[in-house]
Parts: sequence; structure tokens; C-alpha cells
Amino acid sequence: MKKILSLALVLVMVLSVAALVGCTGDKEPAGNDAAATLKFGLGVVSNFGEATDADGDTNGAGEFNTTAVAVLLDAEGKIAAIDLDTAQIKTAWTSAGKVIAVEDLRTKYEKGTEYNMAAFGKKHDGSEGKPLEWNEQADVFMTTAKGKTLAEVKALMAEDGYAQGDLATAGCTIKVGDFMSALEKAVNSAADSKATAENKLAVALVAANSHSSADATDEKEGLAQIDTTVVAAVTDAEGKVVVSKTDCVQGKMPFDAAGKSTLDATAAIKTKLELGDDYNMAKFGTRHDGTEGEVKEWYAQAAAFDAALVGKTAADFAGLAGDDGYATGDLATAGCTMAIGDMIAAATAATK
Repeated sequence: MKKILSLALVLVMVLSVAALVGCTGDKEPAGNDAAATLKFGLGVVSNFGEATDADGDTNGAGEFNTTAVAVLLDAEGKIAAIDLDTAQIKTAWTSAGKVIAVEDLRTKYEKGTEYNMAAFGKKHDGSEGKPLEWNEQADVFMTTAKGKTLAEVKALMAEDGYAQGDLATAGCTIKVGDFMSALEKAVNSAADSKATAENKLAVALVAANSHSSADATDEKEGLAQIDTTVVAAVTDAEGKVVVSKTDCVQGKMPFDAAGKSTLDATAAIKTKLELGDDYNMAKFGTRHDGTEGEVKEWYAQAAAFDAALVGKTAADFAGLAGDDGYATGDLATAGCTMAIGDMIAAATAATK
């Protein structure tokens, strides 16, 4: 009888252990949140500053601003990582309608203390003390945004566009409207990715004097154009790209032969990705080498570029283009037949 009872007890113990294993075997181990994948998004917002006319010895001037925000979002829609920068590029032309090439194409973050917000800026509310430098205020914005949802971050902007609440208290005293607009675009466009909390997120902007810039004539307006290329990238511990997104926006500032600005500063500005088929590269574009064949739309070529970056480090990017700056090899075969020099420069900056 005791032997039967012993066997019964052993059987109960075996079944109990099996039940415990069955209950826990399908669950993800505790503390493995770092392996959870995150959504990845990029938002770009551009606008024009006030343009002035040339007058005698005074050149005409324009300003093109582009703010880019990249984010990683967790399953609850909270910001796990964020990076941002702004390119504020000031153009000029003469009273004879001649374009003056821009020499300083650095972003505000790249300028650092040379942006001179701390040296010459004032707090908008009239309070004493110097404001933090622009890059420091951008850091404050990003630090404050982490761990919050889009709605919670937007609540930190007052009706006048300036920071308020914890954001202002932490030292962000500038207008943050463009930050918020770009952030909203980034969050709303965020898509599933292989990025995790262990990865690094960065965004980079590369501004350039456009080849489309031209002097004015009596028959045709002149044009001061700035092309700003944006790449947001997520890299692993080895510096290899996990996921990236590339975009570009063109700032076109026209003027007449007398140097008078004809810019409509209120006109909506769309990035090349936002323009989609309306960018008309597929419709009107030609292959740079003169060969026949399909020319894909800009967004399709940018997607091929982003796909080509995955698994590569910054040291590998140069091999994506030939000496002429055009895509080559597998990237060209995949349908990217355009010049990608600025794209490579932005991708390199975003992955170093």
C-alpha cells in the first residue's frame, strides 16, 4: 500500500513540474525588453524666412529653414529615442540679378556656440539671464521628450509657439513649433522596424547650393536654390545600419534682374518623399549616361538607397557611387540611377 502511495506521489510531482514548465516555457524571459523591436520614423518641415530686395550696394537675401526629427517608438507610442537638427541657410543675390553661392552650409547643431544664441540672444519673456545655446536647447527638448507620447510632448508648447512647463524650466526658451511639427510627422509616419533600444539613432542634414540656381535675365527670373538632404539612420553596436530613411527638400527663392525678390514665402513646401509621383522624375527624368530604360521616381530610388545601406558601415558607403557621384553596381541595378553624393554625405554623418 505504501509503495502504491509513493508511486502516486511521484506521479503527482512529475505532473506538477511539467505543468510549471508548460506555463512558463512560452513566455519571453524577464528583462529582455531591449530586444523588443521599435517603430522608426522621420519627419521633415521646411519654411522660408523673410526675403529682402537688393538695393544698390546691398545684396538681396533669403532664408531657407529645414528641421528634421527622427524617432524610435515603443509599443505604447512613447519616444524611446529621438534626434533632431535644423539647417538655416541664408542665400543672397546682387542688384544685377546675380546669384551669390552660400559658403556656410552648416546646420545649427554643427555651428554650436558659433550660432551665438547664448552670446547675443535674449529670453522672449524679458526675464534676466542669457538663454542656452541653440544646440543645448535642442538637447533639452530631446531629453524632455524621451519617455513621452506625442500628445504629452505637444502639451509642452504654449499657444505662442514657445516652450512651456518642464521644457521651459529645463532651459528651452525658444519657439518649438517646427520641432513639434517635424516630431508629429515622424511619429505619424513611424513604421515597424528591426531597431531595438540597444541601437543608436541619429539624423543628419546636408545642405547644398543647387545646380538649378541661376542668374536672372531680362527674360527670365533668377533662382537661389538650396537642396537639403536628410538621412535618419539606426545603427547597431558595430556601426552597421539596421534601418534608414532618406528624404530631400528644395528651397527655391526667385528674384528678378534688378535683384527684387519674387518669393511667395507662404507657399507650402513638400519634401521629395511627400511629393511622391508629383516630383515627376519618372515622367521627365533621363539617365545620366544616356542609356535607354526606365527612370524610377525619386522616392523609389531613395528606397533602393536605404535598402543598400542596411548591413553596411559608414566606411562602406563610398562604394555605392562612382567617381561621378552617381549610383553604381547593385544599387544602380536596383533602379537608383541618380547622383547620390549628398545622400552618402548625410548617411555618413548619421552613422558616425
